[in-house]
Amino acid sequence: MKRGIWVGKILIMILVGIAIAFGFVMAVMYLWNWLVPALFAGPVITFWQALGLLALSKILFSGLGKRGHWRNRHSGPWRPYWKEKWNAMTPEDRERFKEKMKDKWCKPRQESPDANSSGANV
Repeated sequence: MKRGIWVGKILIMILVGIAIAFGFVMAVMYLWNWLVPALFAGPVITFWQALGLLALSKILFSGLGKRGHWRNRHSGPWRPYWKEKWNAMTPEDRERFKEKMKDKWCKPRQESPDANSSGANV
């Protein structure tokens, strides 16, 4: 008796998941077909093209690997190494390191002389 209940629950969960996925793909298809042709003169897509578009966006924006790697970008196998290295530095070394990084990555933008002579604002 319990086995039948579990099989039924699993079957219902699978069907609900399929229904949610179907609804999501349909929402993407309808939004695309409503907005893209009118705004950008783009093509109208089918259900299967919308499914492919969702799969492509999943691959491009969140990857195929471990989950949540974008949310935990400040953690990783390198963090303990750099934390230990930072704690081993003297205050003078830390200031030199900060200045070096500031000089390397925080350079002020300089305008080119051509932009000023033409009179055009960019």
